[in-house]
Amino acid sequence: MMNRRAFLKGASAAIVISACGKIVTAAASRHFDSETVFRFAVGSDWHYGEPKTQYDQYFQDLQSAFNQYQQTFPCEFFVLNGDIIHNNPDLLLPAAAKLKTLHPKLYVTHGNHDMVSGDAWQQAWGHPLNHDIVIGKQVILLGDTADDKGKYLCPDVEWFARKLEQYKAAPNIFIFLHITPVKWTDNGLDCTEFQSLIKKYPNIRAVFNGHDHDQDSVKMLTDSKIPFLFDGHVGGSWGVGYHGFRVVELKKDGSLLSFIMNPLKRQDERFFSKV
Repeated sequence: MMNRRAFLKGASAAIVISACGKIVTAAASRHFDSETVFRFAVGSDWHYGEPKTQYDQYFQDLQSAFNQYQQTFPCEFFVLNGDIIHNNPDLLLPAAAKLKTLHPKLYVTHGNHDMVSGDAWQQAWGHPLNHDIVIGKQVILLGDTADDKGKYLCPDVEWFARKLEQYKAAPNIFIFLHITPVKWTDNGLDCTEFQSLIKKYPNIRAVFNGHDHDQDSVKMLTDSKIPFLFDGHVGGSWGVGYHGFRVVELKKDGSLLSFIMNPLKRQDERFFSKV
């Protein structure tokens, strides 16, 4: 079993990023050693059932790597951020049964390859396509970004506006969307109304995106303090050259530390200060 010091040994240099997105300095071990009050993990794009892929093995690999990590660093929850299945609606229930073994608090978002109705989604997961969760004082908003035919959609601005107002006094809000609502990539959307909305709420600490399997870093929204964090992919037939997941740690002082597990090696560590 890893301990904290062993985990830090041989780690790559981290990057400190302030909330305004400017690179400050290389992170010291104190950023890792400072008290963590809330930790979670996110992966995306399993594509269960995609032809000519080892989708069962992909899940076994994810489960093994995440379990090993969690034995030392327990996570409050795990999010599979869209594209749980690959097109066939009949695959959703068996995929859900497997995925729910990953963590007692397993949350999901609806992706463009999750081609099922809202009713089928509710049946599989017990919650609607747009879903809010409160754990302690932390707010998690899970948004739908595709219809049941796979058409890309911008987030439901009316729903998000209502929820962001409801939780405007919360210390931290974390948003999960499968499709990126900023046109940074070929597969993203330019959701200007949503972009304008989230800029109004300083307690939004991060937006997490899947979909773009070849993206595993951090992007900053213009004129915003909100980082958008990508995590590559846990399955599927294309993308970055590994299957991994992202970890996020909320520190006692309100700062965030995040990094990719690849899948047993930590990489691309980022520190976001609270301002």
